[in-house]
Amino acid sequence: MTEKKLKLGIPKGSLQESTVRLFKKAGYNIFVKDRSYFPTIDDEEIECMLIRAQEISRYVENGILDAGLTGKDWITENSSDVVEVSNLVYAKQGLGKVKWVLAAPEDGNIKSVKDLKGKRIATEAVNLTKNYLKKNGVEAIVEFSWGATEAKPPKLADAIVEITETGSSLRANKLKIIDVIMESTTRLIANKQSWKDSWKKKKIEIISMLLQGAINAEQKVGLMMNVERKNLNKLLKLLPALQKPTISELSDKSWVAVNTVIDESLVRDLIPKLKESGAAGIVEYPLNKIIL
Repeated sequence: MTEKKLKLGIPKGSLQESTVRLFKKAGYNIFVKDRSYFPTIDDEEIECMLIRAQEISRYVENGILDAGLTGKDWITENSSDVVEVSNLVYAKQGLGKVKWVLAAPEDGNIKSVKDLKGKRIATEAVNLTKNYLKKNGVEAIVEFSWGATEAKPPKLADAIVEITETGSSLRANKLKIIDVIMESTTRLIANKQSWKDSWKKKKIEIISMLLQGAINAEQKVGLMMNVERKNLNKLLKLLPALQKPTISELSDKSWVAVNTVIDESLVRDLIPKLKESGAAGIVEYPLNKIIL
């Protein structure tokens, strides 16, 4: 066993499953046991801890963790002084941002932030909410919510500040979005002293590169095919690519192989057009990482 260890915080809760899946695509297998907060990983230089995303930035800041994954929202909420290594745009339900929104009952009288004067607001992000109110010159009562925040208006709160990806939970509770307070994405962060350690910095940078590569590959596939040279230009006009398609010689000099990367959503419509343009032996294959 190596003596060098990087202490890495993995977010427990809503981001846990998508984070473990992302690490797998990046080449790291994380094994989470029931009721254990110390997952194993197939890299002896990394020691994982499962911690709520809300707390990870504090533990990274004070050096209990060397690095971790958490939302920009919780870094801001905790005013954590950490190194933001990379912006990893993924969330619970896919690739994208989450939003912290001000919401109130659909049939209520709250139409804007100005209507919150003297009102009661429930939220898990108390500091974010207080700063938002201060910026808008509004005094209101902000209460910490331990959960089920959407169910609190109108009896337990006049409005809420809550995180959402799709807004479906808000709509289900007959709440309307009054304003978007902030958008947030997952960040790989590092402790400032750990970042000054050359070995730890290099290790974190490698993890960052591979995670970003896995995200780049999401919703993309590779396509390879053969085509006669006389049909090549016609076929290339159909192909979007990250840079340019790779064209390789074949043993039959009148044919070439073409390899490219495209959005998976385009494949269904593109393959018939490629076939009509003279492509043969078309193979679609999944991608784990794209390192730019």
